[in-house]
Amino acid sequence: MTRAPRRDLLAGLTVAIVALPLALGFGVASGLGAEAGLATAVVAGALAAVFGGSNLQVSGPTGAMTVVLVPIVAEYGPGGVLTVGLMAGGLLIVLALLRAGRSMRYVPAPVVEGFTFGIACVIALQQIPNALGVAAPEGDKVLVVAWRAVEEFASDPNWTALAITLGVAGLMRAGARLRPGVPFSVVAVAAATLAAQVFRLDGATPIGALPAGLPAPSLGFLDLSAVGSLLAPAVAVAALAALESLLSATVADGMTTGQKHDPDRELFGQGIANLAAPLFGGVPATAAIARTAVNVRTGAGSRLAALTHAGVLAVIVFAAAPLVSRIPLAALAGVLLATAVRMVEVGALRAMARATRSDAVVLVLTAVATLVLDLVLAVVIGLAVAGALALRAVAAEARVDRVDPYDDSVPDVPGSATYGGSATGRTNSPTYGTEGGGRERTDATGQVVAYRIEGPLFFAGAHRSLLELGEISGVRVVILRMCRVTTVDATGALALKDTVHRLNGRGIVVLASGIRPGQRRALESVGALELLRREGREYATASEAYGGALERLATVGVGPARDGREASVAPAAEEAAR
Repeated sequence: MTRAPRRDLLAGLTVAIVALPLALGFGVASGLGAEAGLATAVVAGALAAVFGGSNLQVSGPTGAMTVVLVPIVAEYGPGGVLTVGLMAGGLLIVLALLRAGRSMRYVPAPVVEGFTFGIACVIALQQIPNALGVAAPEGDKVLVVAWRAVEEFASDPNWTALAITLGVAGLMRAGARLRPGVPFSVVAVAAATLAAQVFRLDGATPIGALPAGLPAPSLGFLDLSAVGSLLAPAVAVAALAALESLLSATVADGMTTGQKHDPDRELFGQGIANLAAPLFGGVPATAAIARTAVNVRTGAGSRLAALTHAGVLAVIVFAAAPLVSRIPLAALAGVLLATAVRMVEVGALRAMARATRSDAVVLVLTAVATLVLDLVLAVVIGLAVAGALALRAVAAEARVDRVDPYDDSVPDVPGSATYGGSATGRTNSPTYGTEGGGRERTDATGQVVAYRIEGPLFFAGAHRSLLELGEISGVRVVILRMCRVTTVDATGALALKDTVHRLNGRGIVVLASGIRPGQRRALESVGALELLRREGREYATASEAYGGALERLATVGVGPARDGREASVAPAAEEAAR
């Protein structure tokens, strides 16, 4: 499994020390108790390490998952949470089989940063009741619960709990700056527990009795009649588990060299972990970014480190439950408050806010939605807004420019040396093309105009970009140079077809050049290509299209005839008869 087992064992021990107060704290915060957090860290941590797609990932209860679970506990009770975890595990396995893990690369950075900032705020607000030493008020809105806790504290303050919380959080923050390698969370919690016992602090409410071991696996919590109503929460939990796990694995890869996770296998491993954890009374789990980072920084190189972390926590469950039960809840609140502060990367937030206005909007909207709505809904809102703004930016790249119909300085043939651009810019060549031996250029008495369409021709901006073309009048031939069109969808093809129809309805012939092979399918599917191909209206190059335009004018007595002689302008009546 590893060439350096000693380093992995040491890393696993270190992560277990860091994870212990977090597992206890998140278990309490979820509403199922500290024992649920420990069971999750042991069972899910071990199974995700074995079956997951990352060699360095550490899994267990997390703050983000706790935020989702609180309203589920309030509405459906502990049994509902365990059922949701079981269902989410199955959904994660389905996602793995569908190979959906690679979709994580499409989540924009502002969404991730806004989501993380919002979660940090929610975690901090969730700790207000325990930090103030008051019973958690009723409600599932974190802002409302926190405000009610403050009101209750104001009427009957518990300064002991507040002092413990601030002392633990302060020691963790100061210690992290002075000695980053020391797990000050354990030091702070141990000091707070010792002070509470020695001085018999009545305001320091302890965790309470813990079982000396894991319960026997059971499905007694499962209520099949409630599965339908729990489907939406299960989808939310599965989505969050997938998002956080894949994000954590990406972070771990970036901290090392030579390590690369398998996203689909990671989803499978998280699915197995979440199928098993509820059987032992554990809450839904996901990979933990902070614990994974500690694992990497302490020298882990294989799955043995994460397995060691789960094994050490199991030993604590069996051997040290009486000692753990005496930890004050206020101390765990301090740990989670410090963790929430550490989650916020001010530099990253500032960079995202300064990047572009769109990035700032997505960041703020995602953070606010995470705080006041729902975590999964917040991600959906962030993705939707980011997608809409991206489409707007891409659509703005589409443009239609009038160009000289005889200017072939930008070839229409893909693969040519100057395809798509020219180092010398536009030129007024004395010939209108290289076909046919270089016939003389003519302005065709102003009856031929050419427009170059650039950028994407798709639903977000096709009608706007082609609006000008549909209003052309006073000419006989319009050449559409499409060599710079980057993509065409059905909406863009329909808009182009409609434009051609409108021009044809006014007696204007439309020619096209430079259509790329990959764009023909969309144009053919709506009949636009067939319309352009009539009477040879589609050409490979701009020069060929211009030659075709002159030939058509010659047939009505305008411009040079096919043999190069100038033709006179035919009377209007004769032209109409033609």
